[in-house]
This record gives sequence, C-alpha cells and structure tokens, in this order.
Amino acid sequence: MIKGVLIMNDQGKPRLVKFYEFQPPEKQQELIRSIYRILCSRAENVSNFVKVDTLLGPDVRMVYKTFATLYFVFIFDNSENELAMLDLMQVFVETLDKCFSNVCELDIVFNFNKVHTILDEIILGGQVLETNSSEVVRAIEDISNFMQVGEEWKLNYSIHSSLARSIAA
Repeated sequence: MIKGVLIMNDQGKPRLVKFYEFQPPEKQQELIRSIYRILCSRAENVSNFVKVDTLLGPDVRMVYKTFATLYFVFIFDNSENELAMLDLMQVFVETLDKCFSNVCELDIVFNFNKVHTILDEIILGGQVLETNSSEVVRAIEDISNFMQVGEEWKLNYSIHSSLARSIAA
C-alpha cells in the first residue's frame, strides 16, 4: 500500500502532501522535515530507494526523484514493488506535464486542487487506480468540462431566479 506522496522544493517547502493513513499535523511536519534531511544528505550517485523504518514503521520504504527544483517522493510498504513505484512517479510527472504543459513549482502551488485531483485519479486510498497518463488526462478534462457546465448552470439559475423575483415583485 502507498502510505504517502510528497512534492517538496529543494529548500524543503512542501508543495503537495498526501498521506493515506492518518497522521496528526505535528507528525506530518516532523516527517516532512525528516524526509527533507534524508534527501539533502544523499549523494547524487546513490540509489533513489530508501528504507524509512525509523520514521514510519517496519518495512516502509521511500522512492524519490528530482525533477528541476522539486523532489517527488512516494512512501510505501513492502506490498508494493520499488520499480513500479518509480514508474508510477513517472506517470504522475508525465500527467502533470500534459495538464500544465511543462509543469513547474508555481503550477503546483497555484493549482493545488487540480494537482490533488490528478493524484486522486492515479492513486486513491493508497491503491493504484490508473497507470496510463492519457487516461488520467482524459478524466481530468472530463471533470473540468463537468465543472464548467455546473458553473454555467449556477449562473443561469441565479439569473433566472433573480428575474423571477423581480417579476413577482
């Protein structure tokens, strides 16, 4: 099971934090700081897989990858394959790139709802739902279209109800 997904910049500021098991906010902050310390202390020529037993319990591992100034981190237990998690991370980044046309840190900061929706289309409740980035992009477009229709409906409803009130008065 996937325990969590983090995106943080190279200064340790979290840009996306999603834990699939409840962690109190204080524990989350402690974990983020500890993970950042681990990432900063690792040499560039070592593996991207880290055992984090001391942080999150037995048989918990972490895989990370650096894209530009961002660290993408997946935390998972021994029921998941390390290489599959690395591939899933690649799917997530590719999907972000497709949705934001060359994603950057500001896209993640200012569109956090969309980023969370993208992640939820890939992983939900710690289980992998979709690994095809084209399918995820299509689902995100469908959600966006649905939201636009809903906004139009609300606008039309408010215009019609305002008109009805003015006629009744």
